[in-house]
Amino acid sequence: MKRSFLPLMIGVLAACSRQTEQTYTVDEPIADEALLAGIIAKCRNNPGELRDTPNCGNAEAADGKLRLQHMRKSLGG
Repeated sequence: MKRSFLPLMIGVLAACSRQTEQTYTVDEPIADEALLAGIIAKCRNNPGELRDTPNCGNAEAADGKLRLQHMRKSLGG
């Protein structure tokens, strides 16, 4: 009885644990601008909770990189 109780409790705790959102690298939103726009919109709609999350930081960095790339292109570089 004791041996079956432990796996049961582990299963219950795993099912109740909070699911984490996938963390994107800086390069992933650069490759998919729709993903980037979605992450930035989500972060700007809830800055109090999401401002310091890895996805928001990486999305802001990706946005900055894309802006620089677009500026270079428009200037002929």
